[in-house]
Amino acid sequence: MALPQPVPGLVIRYSYLWHAEYLEGREEGKKDRPCAIVAAIRRDEAGSTRVLVLPITHRPPEQAALAIEIPAKVKRHLRLDEAPSWAILTEWNEFAWPGPDLRRVPDTGDFSVAHGMLPPSFFASIRDRFLALAKSGQASPVRRT
Repeated sequence: MALPQPVPGLVIRYSYLWHAEYLEGREEGKKDRPCAIVAAIRRDEAGSTRVLVLPITHRPPEQAALAIEIPAKVKRHLRLDEAPSWAILTEWNEFAWPGPDLRRVPDTGDFSVAHGMLPPSFFASIRDRFLALAKSGQASPVRRT
């Protein structure tokens, strides 16, 4: 499996654990899904890196301000399906890279875990809105091993 460097803006395939599932006591996500790396933090001299990922889902958000719709052009670039999708900004998973919950992107010859990079300006809008929600206490982490 090809492991790219974990950089902000990279969309990966990951077994995302929703905050509600975590509160129910689950330790594993029910479904593999695309997730956007919003931060990669080097923690120590040995090079250990923790990443924060936001889930991408087909389910429309209950409040439009709490998610960002992924434009069709960006979805094609990332080799995602044509159904509408949103990056959810109110929760995130944090884990040590690479971690056991990375998954291979279906139908790729190189067995990569990466769909590709978000366009810089689109990623900046996701990052900025996520940070504002996190700072205001409207976003919840799920820290995973």
